[in-house]
Amino acid sequence: MKFLLYLSGIMIPFTVFYIIGCGMLAKVPVYDSFVRGAKGGLDTVVRLAPTLIGLMTATGVLRASGFLDAAADVIGRIFPNEMFPSALVPLAIVRIFSSGAANGLLLDIYSQYGTDSLTGLTASLLMCCTETVFYTMSVYYTSIGIKRTRYTLCGALIALLAGTAACVWLARRMV
Repeated sequence: MKFLLYLSGIMIPFTVFYIIGCGMLAKVPVYDSFVRGAKGGLDTVVRLAPTLIGLMTATGVLRASGFLDAAADVIGRIFPNEMFPSALVPLAIVRIFSSGAANGLLLDIYSQYGTDSLTGLTASLLMCCTETVFYTMSVYYTSIGIKRTRYTLCGALIALLAGTAACVWLARRMV
């Protein structure tokens, strides 16, 4: 175990020195390349910032407005708790927009229901089996300038529903 800790502690410095060494052997101006790459990364951040701020604001509005609780009530009436626990509805909705906000809701579920409960296990699997669709699409498409996403959203939402169904099914089989 000590060897793994030692190895993990030296991996990042080793990788940095390896890249610098390979660049110097190939007679590449390493520092200039680094500065060019950092500038390109900063340009990408500036292009993505408005989209990310909008997504974070929308997630905050969803949580603060009571929409998630209302959606949980409606879905709880439509689906019995055995099919999809109504406590997971806010998590499933927020997960589509923001992973960070979903982590906060996940901790709330853990504190209320426990990590070993069916709801806690299903919530854990939900976080693993689903993706932040709108965040991912906005980051990828904004960074390369695509405006028409064609069938990406439809396909991603279908995959999200399949992942959600799979996590509920798996949790029932594991308990």
